[in-house]
Amino acid sequence: MVGKHQSEWTAEDKKKEDLDNVAKDILYKTLDKNMFNKIKTCSTAKEIWENLTQLCEGIDQTKENKLTVAIQKFDNFKMKHGKTLSEFDECFSCIIIELILLGKEFSNREFALKVVRALPKEWDVKTVAMREPKDLNKLASWPFR
Repeated sequence: MVGKHQSEWTAEDKKKEDLDNVAKDILYKTLDKNMFNKIKTCSTAKEIWENLTQLCEGIDQTKENKLTVAIQKFDNFKMKHGKTLSEFDECFSCIIIELILLGKEFSNREFALKVVRALPKEWDVKTVAMREPKDLNKLASWPFR
């Protein structure tokens, strides 16, 4: 359709234009005013999508920075004093999901080791028992796989 006047469009060109308009309409309806202002000059749904992807996910350097921060969160994660096991699990799950969404992969064994290491001193008796190779392999059936 590029370079064609509207009067020269074929039925296929018109169909593509209609689909593009539907896609743009869907995208416009899902955006808040701030995001809409950032993409309102885009002429096609594809262009809108590419701009939104860059705005939301960031360029490769931004993605790399997000991954670095998420890995640091994972490495430094510890169960805080006074927190319940449910709260610990919820925080840990959020970090794991963030890492997975950023493309970082860990084995179930790595997840299990991290959990054991992140527990406080009061859990030492239990973690020693869990560190036995046979028990750690049982723990490695983490639900994020």
